[in-house]
Amino acid sequence: MSHKKLWSLLALLTLVVTLLAACGGSKATPAPEQTQAPASGDKNEVEVFSWWTGGGEAAGLQAMIKVFNQKYPDIKFINAAVAGGAGTNARAVLAARLQAGDPPDSWQGHAGQELIGTYVAAGQIEPLNFLYEKNGWLKVMPEKLIPLISKDGKIYSVPVNIHRANVLWYNPKILKDNNVEVPTTIDEWFAAMDKLKAAGVETPLAMGEQWTAMHLFETVLLGTLGPDAYNGLWDGTTAWDGPEVHQALVNYDKLLTYTNSDATSLTWQDASQLVVEGKAAFNVMGDWAEGYFQELGKTPKVDYGWAPVPGTGGTFQFLSDSFVLAKGAPHRDAAIAWLTVAGSKEGQDAFNPVKGSIPARSDGDRSLYDEYLKSAMDDWASNTLVGSLTHGVVANDSWKSEIDTAIGLYLSSHDIDQFQSALATACKDSGPCQ
Repeated sequence: MSHKKLWSLLALLTLVVTLLAACGGSKATPAPEQTQAPASGDKNEVEVFSWWTGGGEAAGLQAMIKVFNQKYPDIKFINAAVAGGAGTNARAVLAARLQAGDPPDSWQGHAGQELIGTYVAAGQIEPLNFLYEKNGWLKVMPEKLIPLISKDGKIYSVPVNIHRANVLWYNPKILKDNNVEVPTTIDEWFAAMDKLKAAGVETPLAMGEQWTAMHLFETVLLGTLGPDAYNGLWDGTTAWDGPEVHQALVNYDKLLTYTNSDATSLTWQDASQLVVEGKAAFNVMGDWAEGYFQELGKTPKVDYGWAPVPGTGGTFQFLSDSFVLAKGAPHRDAAIAWLTVAGSKEGQDAFNPVKGSIPARSDGDRSLYDEYLKSAMDDWASNTLVGSLTHGVVANDSWKSEIDTAIGLYLSSHDIDQFQSALATACKDSGPCQ
């Protein structure tokens, strides 16, 4: 059986039995200089695995690959990207490959519990302190980010960007034509969408497939609870079965009444495009949407505007894409070369303006970034920071999977009490509520 067929079968099996959740601990990872990569037929190549296959994401990756090719022309770059589901499909294939002992040299992962609670817990990646020391990265990487990619003093990934999750994208013309102000509270948001609906706007709030429903859900939790209580959901100090969460679920249930009926058949790009095409007034999506709008040739403040999701002003709900080094990487030296570019100023300044994100490094060239991204830089530096659920910061894979299941059941039944009960059970099963 070919590798390709094997991976496909394993990926299918992974989706059925949810192998994404790592089980148990592992022995300490050997120091990098002691780890020996297996024999390879071609040492001058590197396989890098991601889910960046469309929009500004793919273009941004290609920009960073171009820098890599210029610096390392003798190393063949193998772009092992898998499309679909904001990484859901890719991570299923990745889990199958790791289970089969066939890791790529490096892969994309989100800083936070996705990284620490999954790949580090399973002993699947090497610590990278040696790269940070060699390149002086601790001086330029955000202090607030390092703990999210570390365990027991070992740093396990190279962050390439910072994204904001709680962004409300809107169509300026639709709002102006209907004399609607950009809402700042959830109640103002409801009133704005009621007015738009009464004026004949068919889709006040565009939404896509289920992961985008989770993305909307986490921003509603934040907008209803506020940053302190929101953070408490993930450390056990805010009760999932309490009245604050119940109100958030009521708000979420009402918001869904303003969404498009074909949401389950749309990608995030499709849903975002409804806004810039004037077919929807609002969309909640991370700021990778801005990279997509730029790729479509749209003009900021004309074809699209932005604001914090109502109720979340002054709070930056973040995620960070990063790359890791596989334990037993087939092409370890080449993978280290890739990680060196990923962590470099040149690599990040090539990647992020196209991707629609800001650099993880603090010394990025601000002149390269557009109006939206400059505003994101300012907010990242000044806002209260909280982590994203959908994008791996606050919950490990097992917990996130249970929440995703609860959302899926709720989207079918719209039973709020049952939804809240399932969320409370998920925290007891996989979170800090045991």
